[in-house]
Amino acid sequence: MARALEIAGAAELRGEVPVGAVVVRGNAIVAEAHNRIVATGDPTAHAELLAIREAALAVGDRRLGGCTLYVTLEPCAQCAGAIVLARLGRVVYGAPDPKSGMAGSLENLVADPRLNHRAQLVGGVFAEESAALLRRFFRARR
Repeated sequence: MARALEIAGAAELRGEVPVGAVVVRGNAIVAEAHNRIVATGDPTAHAELLAIREAALAVGDRRLGGCTLYVTLEPCAQCAGAIVLARLGRVVYGAPDPKSGMAGSLENLVADPRLNHRAQLVGGVFAEESAALLRRFFRARR
């Protein structure tokens, strides 16, 4: 999670909402990304989605069951859906997102028993550090 926070800091320097994501398999980082919505003009370029795409290429499989996604902010609906489709084994996130979080705040798409896959979920890891980064970013823009 410390690496995800570093990556989120890099996003902030580039004018992106500071969210960082890292995909780990075993003890190795296989992918990492930060939000690139502003840089790409693509509203789907969330850190989680970019890291999942990179991880699938790196491991040579669309199924990432043996991988853990570390992300600084609770995943939204789009990213939670991608987590399920990629069959990630575990998701660890920092700050909860009460406005759009779909890994426990509004709903829990990541672990919904009606779906064909559920990821183990751990929230609140480095939550204060993750939230502080986001607060500072948005405060500077208001």
